[in-house]
This record gives sequence, C-alpha cells and structure tokens, in this order.
Amino acid sequence: MARIAFVGTPQFAVRPLEALVAAGHEVALVVTREDRRRGRGGSLSPSPVKEAALRLGLPVSHRVADLLGGAPPIELGVVVAYGRLIPASVLATVPMLNLHYSLLPHWRGAAPVERAILAGETVTGVSIMALEETLDTGPIYASAAVGIEPHEHLGPLRERLTEVGTRLLVDLLAGGAEGLPTPRPQEGEPSYAEKIRPEELELHWEQPAVLLERVVRLDGAYSAIHGRRLRVLDAVAVRVDEQPPVPPGTLSGNDVATGSGWLRLIRVQPAGGRAMSIEAFRRGARIEPGTRLGAEREA
Repeated sequence: MARIAFVGTPQFAVRPLEALVAAGHEVALVVTREDRRRGRGGSLSPSPVKEAALRLGLPVSHRVADLLGGAPPIELGVVVAYGRLIPASVLATVPMLNLHYSLLPHWRGAAPVERAILAGETVTGVSIMALEETLDTGPIYASAAVGIEPHEHLGPLRERLTEVGTRLLVDLLAGGAEGLPTPRPQEGEPSYAEKIRPEELELHWEQPAVLLERVVRLDGAYSAIHGRRLRVLDAVAVRVDEQPPVPPGTLSGNDVATGSGWLRLIRVQPAGGRAMSIEAFRRGARIEPGTRLGAEREA
C-alpha cells in the first residue's frame, strides 16, 4: 500500500477517495478547494471532498504546497477533478496520477463528459495518466472505454464513469507506488473540452431537435415562457426529419417546434417552482395553443 495525497473537489471525486481508504492506502493529506459561500445566508460550505475527508478522519488542506515537506514524504498524489492546475514546483517533487473522464488525447480539459454528449458520441471512457504541468498531456497508465447510452444524461453517465475509473485506480495502485507500470505516451490527435458556459445551456429553438436534446442531457438546459425562465429537465427529439409548419419554439401539445424536427418535453421546472411533468405544467400554467418558448427573455 502507498502513502498518498488525494487532490479533488466535487461530489464525483468522493467515491475514489473512499475506495482508496477502503483499499488500505494511507491518505496522508487531502487537498481541496476553499470553502464557498452558498445559499441566501451566505454561510461557508465545504466541498464534497472535504466533507468526506473529515468524515473519514483525514487531514485536509486548501494549499497544494502543503504536499511538500511532510515526514515521511508522500509517495504519490492522486488527482480527481481538482479544478486547478498543479504547480510545477509540486510536480517536481511529488509524482501524481490524474483520473480523467475521457479516452485521452480526446477531450483534454475541464468538461470532457459534457463535450462528448454534445458531440453526439456513443463511446467515451476514463484514463489514468501521469500528471504534467501542461493540460492533460501526460502518459497513460490505464484506460477503459465506456459506452454512452441513448438519451443518457450527464449525471448517470458520470456516475458510471466514476465507478469504472475508481476500480481502475484501485487495481492500478494495488502494488503501491513501486508497482506502477511504465505509462504509454498518448497517441492520436488531441481535442479539447472547454468548460460549459452558461449561455450554452440556453435552448435555441432554430437548432435541430437532436442537438437540443443533447443540451437537455447536460442537466442545466433552460428556455423562457411568458418572460420567465423555464428549466427543461428531460426531453427527447421526435419526428427529427420533419420540418415543422410553425415557427421554432412553438409549443404544440408536449412538443416544441425546432429548426428540424420536434423536441418532446417530459419534465420541466418553472422559475421559483418545483420539478413536474410537462402535462402538469401545462395544466397549471394554462398554456394556450401556439405559445412560443424562448421568444422573450427572463425579466
């Protein structure tokens, strides 16, 4: 077993941390992002990784530099979605592995799962690489392909990738830091997964229905109705080759006309309200025939 440091922040990084502890590794330090103010009261809230580390009785820091100078020294760092680059001064002293949610060099960067969904891909995967100062360029220790199910949303897909990646990570470290194999260089043309901007989640109804469904699958899609924001939680493209006879954004029953085909709404959430079926929303909001979505911006 190895004396390691774990570096990560969001909820999906918790499972790898828990698995490494359960496998018997000594997690000497957990490094995560600073506490952030959340909610109306503005109270400070720890990251999910920090919450898990404290529950497991592990020491926590918000400074990557604290990986240096320990006694005994840390043998290896494990990075899962930390959200910041690791300084070269730390990498020069502490070798690090990074669990990345794509088959590198495809989709290097901050949002590989999201970009794979938006691109309409049917296969993605996980890679464990040696961390370098440059973005996601290090050689690969292990990787595994994972299929993307039709209509699968970001949350469930990321959960499946986390499970596969966690098993891969535990197996890779079973022999400790000394038992790591020689990594292989990345091969192929790289592509880059920039962070999803908020405006990319707005549904532009002049686009084809198949593209709009992919945006919905990112779990943050929205439009507007009667000047108020409407989150679209679930939807599916239907009659994709049909050219609707009404303007894009026109609601006809549960379907919205698009630039090509129709997007059938399934679950929505109005501003300030709860999530509900499209049928319940239409009844409660008394939506008239021919109502257009997205024609007005939220006030």
